[in-house]
Amino acid sequence: MNAQLPITTTPKYNFPPQKEDLQFPQQFIELSVRSMKKIVDNQPFFAGNTTTQRFAREEPKCFLPSTRLVKLKPNHTKTPIVAIDVSSIKLGETETGLLLAVRGAIVWKQADRYRYLRLGPFPFHITEKNKNDIHNFGENRQTAHIQRYISPNILHMQLRLTTLFERWIQATINQTTHGNLILWDGSLTAGTPETPVHNMERLLKESRDNQNTILAFSKMTRLLLYGHRLTDLAWKYPPPCLLKIQGYPEYGGPMRSMGNIYVARLTGGCCSFRLDVDKQLSHTQAVEAVQRLLGNDLILQSYPETLRLAHIFSTFTATEVLGIQRCVARENNIRILRRPNIRRILFGRFGKGPEG
Repeated sequence: MNAQLPITTTPKYNFPPQKEDLQFPQQFIELSVRSMKKIVDNQPFFAGNTTTQRFAREEPKCFLPSTRLVKLKPNHTKTPIVAIDVSSIKLGETETGLLLAVRGAIVWKQADRYRYLRLGPFPFHITEKNKNDIHNFGENRQTAHIQRYISPNILHMQLRLTTLFERWIQATINQTTHGNLILWDGSLTAGTPETPVHNMERLLKESRDNQNTILAFSKMTRLLLYGHRLTDLAWKYPPPCLLKIQGYPEYGGPMRSMGNIYVARLTGGCCSFRLDVDKQLSHTQAVEAVQRLLGNDLILQSYPETLRLAHIFSTFTATEVLGIQRCVARENNIRILRRPNIRRILFGRFGKGPEG
């Protein structure tokens, strides 16, 4: 669905009722509506950078080297594939806070057809007055007593909203599909305020209970092996293949890796990717899942087409950002202003960067 202001909640959604978190989408929309209603009429609105914000979910570097080459052969057994991605963008600033938008996309590949569902965009106006409500949104009793003593930073709310929305979509797909390959953008690392360990454990358990297999692809990684980035290690091997990385510790400070780590080089070309697969699955099950992905999805530059489409459908284009900004300005009676570009003022044509 493509939401436009003004937003109204409805009793029906695109997914069947869930065992838990049934009210999440309605509450998410209501949170968006409440935050937008707090904008003061005729309040200046500073248009922000129109580059979509992507957030890496990475763990600290480790140096316990060991690799194992696994050659792959496509398995053409019919298997549905579902890919999930979420993105957010800073629309601009007001005198009292930030304006953000969040959108998610789900893409299904079955037989020779691709289908997709867009959720959003949902605009949010985050201020010092409502930041605690947004920060505590989605908390459960196990973490509420900890979060109560944390003073959230407005600048961190974008990551929090994006991750909470993505985890809800992932949980919904886990509970409503059976026997699918589910593709995530990112790793299976937990231990952040946005992704506690128990939340990730629950997501992986729900997936196993429904005989789904989660394959998490990371476009970027900071993990090194013998001083080389992990994704550089597979270039010398003919595709399709996996490199299983063995010996990395499960914990790195507060972070915990919930998956076995592989490097995936699925086609020729210059790209390879970090791939995380649930630790509770055997190595044989993980390899079989990747081989079924090879046999059921189009793979270009080692990246699944289903996940590529999910990224494209969730990402905000420059035209969409302009449209959302104008809609927000019109519906909330605020003025769009442009902040002076300090870099341009100081450095002229050399003033490039976030504001350049």
